[in-house]
Amino acid sequence: MQSNKDWLERSRRAVWHPCTQMKRHETLPIVPIERGDGAWLIDFEGKRYFDGVSSWWVNLFGHANPRINAAITDQLGKLEHVILAGFTQRPVVELSEQLAELTGLGHAFYGSDGASATEIALKMSFHYWRNQGREAKCEFVSLDNSYHGETLGALSVTDVPLFRDTYAPLLRSSHRVTSPDWRLAEAGESPEAYALRAAQAVETLFQARANQIAAIIVEPLCQGAAGMAMYHPAYLARLRQLCDEYEVHLIADEIAMGFGRTGTMFACEQAAIKPDFICLSKGITGGYLPLSCVLTRDEIYAAFYHDDVTRGFLHSHSYTGNALACRAALEVLSLFRDDAVLQSNLRKGLDVADLFEQIQAHPRVRHARHLGMIWAFDVADAESGFSGRWFEAALAQGLLVRPVNNTVYIMPPYIASVAELRQVFNTLLMLLDSGLK
Repeated sequence: MQSNKDWLERSRRAVWHPCTQMKRHETLPIVPIERGDGAWLIDFEGKRYFDGVSSWWVNLFGHANPRINAAITDQLGKLEHVILAGFTQRPVVELSEQLAELTGLGHAFYGSDGASATEIALKMSFHYWRNQGREAKCEFVSLDNSYHGETLGALSVTDVPLFRDTYAPLLRSSHRVTSPDWRLAEAGESPEAYALRAAQAVETLFQARANQIAAIIVEPLCQGAAGMAMYHPAYLARLRQLCDEYEVHLIADEIAMGFGRTGTMFACEQAAIKPDFICLSKGITGGYLPLSCVLTRDEIYAAFYHDDVTRGFLHSHSYTGNALACRAALEVLSLFRDDAVLQSNLRKGLDVADLFEQIQAHPRVRHARHLGMIWAFDVADAESGFSGRWFEAALAQGLLVRPVNNTVYIMPPYIASVAELRQVFNTLLMLLDSGLK
């Protein structure tokens, strides 16, 4: 039997790992994982790690989930994939119907990952205005500190210098507006008041450039890569009003925040709004298979429906609407219905509130925040290299967390028990008490 060290060395020799400076792995070990079990990952020597980040925010119902396993196995015996251009199949039709019912939008268009969904929504918005004879509307707006993916179109509306700056010569310019992140509020200013103040920057930009702006794209309620930057739903409600008034599309990037992560099935529900486009991915298949989806308003779809081929949306990839991935997604939606997942998650949050209050009261903690199945806090005295040191220290305690700068967060699988969550919070409290910077 090969050890962790064997697999670590083989991976270093053969695999170019994502979002990684590979030279760091001369000193920071890669963690080889043999198998998963519920909310836990298990290495080749039997050590268990609680998956506190849902394997990059995708795993909703645990590793090796028996129901999703069975659904995929059943689909394997029927149809693994068929070209979706000129053909269709049962899982993609059923999934599209159910997503339309959940979102209030229609005609699902499928991609492979979150960045693909962003690209699709941006292209659709631009092409819609072109089909309407308004070619000048070709600019896009995003929030300060936004993240929407790393392909060139998605990177053009991303505001993370580490990802963006190297490729700046390849990117289209776009507009940035003030983030509604409530950590930026003035002393005594409520999150709602700050959100509405931040929205004034959007109105000012729209007043000047609405005839050139196609769409604004936002992560509803929480900007994940900005360090779980949470904001008040009033911002989304005001944004919807402004987009209607100035004829600008609203793209809701629910790639990370959809499928129950913020406490409702989709984050936009908490502002009682419907976007013009919604981008879905990550948890859509429960972390099993790559899949993304964009749904839009019927009137936008209708602008592409024409005898002229060039007015159609000529975008594709070979695995569009893959039957196996769609079947996994259907089982994910069944799990939400059968297990009353949103209500269960709410109860879990209440059951661990006392421990999170201890974290909030810790003298090293600032801006402790909780939204649905996301808990986050900032470490005030964090020093350079903090995130790597915390990652290693937590891993030694059997906990997988990946801090963003000085922000520590957990986004656990929904099947995590209250006892497991309490264990996680106790570990975080221990690390805070240790003085690790």
